Amino acid sequence: MNPEKPSTSYRRFFAQLGPGLITGAADDDPSGIATYSVTGAQFGYAPLWTALFSFPLMVAVQLMCARLGLITGRGLAAVVRQRYPRWVVWGACLLLVVANTVNIGADLGGMSAAAQMVTGLPWYFWNPFFAVLLVVLLSFTSYSLMVRVLKWLTLVLFAYVFTAFVVHPDWHAVLHATLVPDLRWDSAYLSVLVGILGTSISPYLFFWQAAQEVEEERSQGRSTLAQRKGATRAELTHARNDVVAGMFFSNFVMFFIILTTAATLHAHGNSHIATARDAAEALRPLAGPGAYWLFTAGLIGTGMLGVPVLAGSSAYAISEAKAWGASLDRKPKLVPKFYAVLTVAMLVGMGLNYAHLDSVKMLFWAAVLNGVLAPPLIVLILLLTSDPKVMGRDVNPTWLRVAGWICAAVMTLAAVAMFIAG
Repeated sequence: MNPEKPSTSYRRFFAQLGPGLITGAADDDPSGIATYSVTGAQFGYAPLWTALFSFPLMVAVQLMCARLGLITGRGLAAVVRQRYPRWVVWGACLLLVVANTVNIGADLGGMSAAAQMVTGLPWYFWNPFFAVLLVVLLSFTSYSLMVRVLKWLTLVLFAYVFTAFVVHPDWHAVLHATLVPDLRWDSAYLSVLVGILGTSISPYLFFWQAAQEVEEERSQGRSTLAQRKGATRAELTHARNDVVAGMFFSNFVMFFIILTTAATLHAHGNSHIATARDAAEALRPLAGPGAYWLFTAGLIGTGMLGVPVLAGSSAYAISEAKAWGASLDRKPKLVPKFYAVLTVAMLVGMGLNYAHLDSVKMLFWAAVLNGVLAPPLIVLILLLTSDPKVMGRDVNPTWLRVAGWICAAVMTLAAVAMFIAG
């Protein structure tokens, strides 16, 4: 037999990537872009170490969620409902819905502010436009179709990578900041740290990852729980590769957004980002006057991918908690309650923008809120995926369990330190 050509094996590898890669792309939503931009502008290269540090923690949590969905054949909330009292499942859903609703509002606000910047039409026109557009698209098309179309817009984020090389940063300082953690007892710095952890390790991604693994199995004809239950070694290996690739993509983009804003905005004394226009300035060395269009395309593209994940994960969680058996791959007339939850989450999030909160600050504090609310959910995931009654023989291996507990501890300590320092 002739050995497989490298180009063919690469194409096959990327063609097989699914929920993990989509989750990683959705992780770099407008809230993430804003948080990383604020971080680089305010503190320069100093927080670059967080990209390297958070990567294995992200992989650990998302891999536990992927394994849970694959092995049990159920979503996260459905497994919690099976194993714990009602107050636990609804407490978990409450944490998720609160964080998601604020995040939806922040993302819609960021998208609207960016659209206003390049069109001149006021944000309060774009805010309901994007909310209604997304509800209509999710109701009459499939999210998988949206992903195939919109994922190309997220490639605009690589503009930050190109800009980083155009502006010639101090690579020695970059390397030092990446490899040597810079920890400061400062409320602003700790808020940024919690925000970075919160936007990269977010509650909505936990529920989404598990739900999408179940959806993948349903798409393969495994319509019953008995058909979905259990996973082969090959399936678990595939899930691991998918999650690692998705989280690497997410952190790669995170690293270069921080680096680029540090080398442009921070280096020129612009340490406080107040508007979308301020954040877009980081791309000016590469795109010149087109920086605003490039920034807007990236923000809207990631928002169009990320907001459905936020609203969808809320709907999945409530659906699983109530045993509705609903999903994004079924039409609204078949699962009206599922789409009602999704629509309400979108509309309430949209309404938050009319409280006249600063869009960039709202994006940043949405990430901080995720960072505060994530630890108890991570502990719940750890308990479930370490329980033989849930996972059978496929409980967490030692390295995954240790990484998960480290993640929960780090995020808890960061949140507590932020409140004490503040």
